[in-house]
Amino acid sequence: MATRARKSVHRQSVTLPASTARRVKALAREKRTSASQMLAQLVEAGLDAEQVRRQQFLKLAQDFRAASDPDDATRLGEELGRMVFGG
Repeated sequence: MATRARKSVHRQSVTLPASTARRVKALAREKRTSASQMLAQLVEAGLDAEQVRRQQFLKLAQDFRAASDPDDATRLGEELGRMVFGG
């Protein structure tokens, strides 16, 4: 008899602003899932997006360090500044 691999789960309590909780519940209803599952999906998506952003930043920083052309270095430095400080 084959057994399925089970994902380890961790119960975590979080406090959300009321407006955020309403948005999560609305999305959950729209997707026909529980608010808990929707929240888990949103957290996973946010973590994935953060990882992509970090990889982009590290690549940009590497390109900046390797730039030999002053114009490229200036452009890359400005891009790094926007990523760090916004704008």
